[in-house]
Amino acid sequence: MGQPTASRGRPATPTLGKAMLNKYARAFFTRVLTPFAAFLIRRGVSPDTVTLLGTAGVIAGALVFYPRGEFFWGTVVITLFVFSDLVDGNMARQMGRSSRWGAFLDSTLDRVADGAIFGGFALWYAGGGDDNVLCAVSIFCLASGQVVSYTKARGESIGLPVAVNGLVERAERLVISLVAAGLSGLHTFGVPGIDVLLPIALWIVAVGSLVTLIQRVVTVRRESAEAEAEAAASASTDTAPGDSARNSEATS
Repeated sequence: MGQPTASRGRPATPTLGKAMLNKYARAFFTRVLTPFAAFLIRRGVSPDTVTLLGTAGVIAGALVFYPRGEFFWGTVVITLFVFSDLVDGNMARQMGRSSRWGAFLDSTLDRVADGAIFGGFALWYAGGGDDNVLCAVSIFCLASGQVVSYTKARGESIGLPVAVNGLVERAERLVISLVAAGLSGLHTFGVPGIDVLLPIALWIVAVGSLVTLIQRVVTVRRESAEAEAEAAASASTDTAPGDSARNSEATS
């Protein structure tokens, strides 16, 4: 459940800053988690099992704690299970089993986990949080996150590179939302005024996701036009002027 990391064979196109952060953060967690991944392998646990359990943990943390306004503990649970994405990828590499299926399963369950997190926020604001506007913003974050991911997948499926790094991609959406939720949860421990962080974060994610969606749509439109122009130019050069002249003489 990580992006822009290339989990279990999944490609990634981070910016330079993201690539640097990803490089060092991933190297650190790889060193930390490799012994645990090796332990699971020795116990016969498969990477797919870790992926499924990690997603189940995120869903439980989001839909059990968040709708009750327990943002601190919900975020703690979610964060613990989010690391399963690094563990399953580590296991797959150690076992030499990186596969298209693993990448597909990771990507699919990432979307499920994201939906649970923002769905948990929406349930809170629809209930105890009593704020219809923030409920709608949470739902928009959920839907726009799914569509942002779909635009890239759909563009790549029709042969386009979709070479754009959006303003707020999945990693940013999760970090902003989870950090803000966790800190907002400190309000229940007596920290005053800190609960305002989650609404601010949701607005940031909503606006950033909209900008990212526009960036990807514009990129796909440009790349599509370029690909069609290149194909047309290639087709026109397939018939050389000399060939056209010879064809005309043959038919006269």
